[in-house]
Amino acid sequence: RAGATLPPVDTHEQRCAVLDASLAAFPDLVVAFSGGVDSSVLLHAAGRVLGPRVVALIGDSASLPRRELAEARAFAAGLGLACELLATDELASEDYRRNDGARCYHCRHALFTGMEGWARAHGFRVLAYGEITDDLAEPRPGRAAAAECQVRAPLREAGFSKADVRRYARAHALAVAEKPAAACLASRLPPGTRVTRAALARIEAAEESLRGLGFGTLRVRDHGARARVELCEADLERARAQAGELAARLAPHGFAELELALHRRPTAGTA
Repeated sequence: RAGATLPPVDTHEQRCAVLDASLAAFPDLVVAFSGGVDSSVLLHAAGRVLGPRVVALIGDSASLPRRELAEARAFAAGLGLACELLATDELASEDYRRNDGARCYHCRHALFTGMEGWARAHGFRVLAYGEITDDLAEPRPGRAAAAECQVRAPLREAGFSKADVRRYARAHALAVAEKPAAACLASRLPPGTRVTRAALARIEAAEESLRGLGFGTLRVRDHGARARVELCEADLERARAQAGELAARLAPHGFAELELALHRRPTAGTA
């Protein structure tokens, strides 16, 4: 049954066995692939089990940083798996652009309905995405879209937590094993601030301008003239010492004020 959750198992090895068994039961699989650690682990596991019957499908839109797109394509190529781009235009939806609490639902709905059409056109029958058990602790509007489109969550169904995902990635020497959590560019806009192509491009350019400073987790949140730059705890003190350099790099993008803050994992829709 689509979306069914298997009984919990006690060990990581058992969860890996459950995952392999569930994947082996699929005739084929289209993985909603973002390049993050969760979907990367799902893609790797599916490729091990199903081989050429797996395709990675990247939902490509203005909210996906070009850096993330390039890294995702390179990862799939390294696995020897087919990787396709699916143009999604969630910005065409006023429900998405208004950026309220349901933004993620409308984004996922656009992705999953697009995946359905792509799968039908190319003879695939099963869709999946990288939800894990940790996600169940948060309100995730995208989960409703997945249920509507019958998109499976094999990692979550097998009981995989974030710890399991990281452990699997390390065991298989995946390049994403220590990759920080990522989120779409639209998540950098405060709720209620309309999502536009110009705003997304500005945020992406601002973040790229800071990449060369060597920070790990990095978010530039757009508050009009003020950029709220969020960093992990290990980088925050160094950023404060380099505040002048950060401000100078952000100024060409229209940010006149700089705020430095600790990045905390937020709830869905505001990542």
